[in-house]
Amino acid sequence: MIDGTYKALWLANAGVEREPLSFPPAYSHLFFTTEDAEDEGDKIEIPLPNVKSQVLNKVIEFCEHHLQEPMTEIEKPLKSQVMADVVQKWYADFVDVEQVLLFELILAANYMDIKPLLDLTCATVAGMIKGKTPEDIRQTFGIQNDFSPEEEAQVREENKWCEEA
Repeated sequence: MIDGTYKALWLANAGVEREPLSFPPAYSHLFFTTEDAEDEGDKIEIPLPNVKSQVLNKVIEFCEHHLQEPMTEIEKPLKSQVMADVVQKWYADFVDVEQVLLFELILAANYMDIKPLLDLTCATVAGMIKGKTPEDIRQTFGIQNDFSPEEEAQVREENKWCEEA
């Protein structure tokens, strides 16, 4: 419902046809940098050409749920690699997606300046890295090691302090 404290927004993306969304004024800086702009009545259209339809639908799903049930704050450092131990079940299930979609959600959350979604998605990636060796991380994310054995030994020696911490 749109009232005096919420603003109606149409998120424009080919392939996504939704009713206008209403957000509190402090929800996203992207949404509300347009607040002072001239618009047609209360309608503000925000073009999102860099956000794929599937990703935008997930972002909208997140925002709608977050307005109804705010996510608990994510403790730093992460207390667990399991997101269900860090946030409510719905949020943990929300980020239980393929890596490609997870990284697209990170980019969309960053582009749209939606801090709770950015925190959740980045924490998920941090959980995927937590406690793993460089080799395990490379395997998890499909990263090819382009160091020669000598270069890798040199980098390890130069950064020995990281492993001691």
